[in-house]
Amino acid sequence: MDSSVERRLFDRRLYFTIAMLFPAIVLLGFARTYYLKGLFATPPLPSRLVHLHGLVMTAWVVLFVSQVRLVATKRIRLHQKLGYASIALAVLIIATGLPTAVRAAKYGSASTPPGVTPLSFLLIPTFDLVMFALFFGAAIVYRRRPSAHKALMLLTALNFVPPALARIPIASLQAAGPVWFFGFPTLVALICLIVEARRHARVNKVLAIGTALLIASYVARLALMTTPTWMSIAAWLITFV
Repeated sequence: MDSSVERRLFDRRLYFTIAMLFPAIVLLGFARTYYLKGLFATPPLPSRLVHLHGLVMTAWVVLFVSQVRLVATKRIRLHQKLGYASIALAVLIIATGLPTAVRAAKYGSASTPPGVTPLSFLLIPTFDLVMFALFFGAAIVYRRRPSAHKALMLLTALNFVPPALARIPIASLQAAGPVWFFGFPTLVALICLIVEARRHARVNKVLAIGTALLIASYVARLALMTTPTWMSIAAWLITFV
């Protein structure tokens, strides 16, 4: 088999494996509070907006897996058509995600970690949406460069993994806090970066820059969430709901 073909097949298997992990983690993290909440004694959803946001995010996970599968089966034209449709879904993610986060900061939420004020925690989902917009917007710009496009779409998925990881009901994982829910996606991104570099004998610059930005965003969230500047911004944001 030609080495270039072998590398492409390897890349597809790598990204497909990660694509399968994405819905598994989301289901595991949100099973008790959303997908299977009827089986658990968890608080009801606070509003229809939260339910709508959950549906939109579920649609995104399904679309992400479908898109990876379409590429793996070489159904590129359908992949491209769905790619354009995904822009509308991305807008809905931001349109439902931000007010959901702001309402949680104003009225309280069971998802706010113990010892963290709702206004401080608002920075975490806000950064999620900002980073999503950045990665997805760049993926649209680089849609004709497959290696860059798939790297950016991978980062959109990893960006949304921490909320699910933080909700996995395993005490030792929850006790690890940011080391767990920020560390896991960081590790996955670094593994992909190293594996790609070894297979292709070069660094995927887009993935490298994106990974650096993602890690920097984690550091920024933890550093800024209790600062007076952010608290003032958060207090202003909750006046809109």
